[in-house]
Amino acid sequence: MGKRLVTQHRGRGGPRYRAPSHRFHHKIDYPQSKEKMNGYVVEIIKDPARTAPTAVIEFENKAKIALPAPLNIREGDNVSYNSGEIKPLTILPLSEIPEGTEIFNIESNPGDGGKFCRAAGTAAKVIAKFKEYILVVLPSKKQRKFNPSCKATIGIISALGRLEKPILKAGKMHHIMKARNKLYPKTSGVAMNAVDHPFGSGRGRHVGKPKTPPKNAPPGRNVGLIRARRTGSKK
Repeated sequence: MGKRLVTQHRGRGGPRYRAPSHRFHHKIDYPQSKEKMNGYVVEIIKDPARTAPTAVIEFENKAKIALPAPLNIREGDNVSYNSGEIKPLTILPLSEIPEGTEIFNIESNPGDGGKFCRAAGTAAKVIAKFKEYILVVLPSKKQRKFNPSCKATIGIISALGRLEKPILKAGKMHHIMKARNKLYPKTSGVAMNAVDHPFGSGRGRHVGKPKTPPKNAPPGRNVGLIRARRTGSKK
């Protein structure tokens, strides 16, 4: 009898692997109003749910939202919504943002609050504008078409040097990963015992069987190259 794989144990949904959302502060979102509004940055906080600081913004109608804080923004700075101004932390539809402007927190569909480019130090760029769509190059260098009505924020997200500080101890990484309930360290399947993983045991780090499981394999066997398009070395 073997034991449950880590992937199976995580699927149970226990507290060890569940995201600690009770410690998260704000949801990133945009106002649903189409009117021109002005606001200001109430405070800049560190949200454990995100890699970048979060700017809490309050508008004239007392509505509050939260956005990733861009570079060179301080508490008390003014924020514009649908005003047509081109300056950091201005929220505009993509159709009104000039080509070559760096943006972040881009909506995937109009009104969803922003889905793309929200990590620390990242920014996308508008490279072409058409009547049917707006072409944006993402931080991954991939180009994507967006609805012209999708909103985005002008600027570059702060905390650009977050990854430059080295992690000198395994304990430091342990606490970083535990803050989000991420699995750490990750053990390779071939390094385990036979009771712990289908790839375990054997002589050295050797799988000993095809990495692509059978089509009708049970959940405990569904590891490796699931539904692989091809196997073997390229010729």
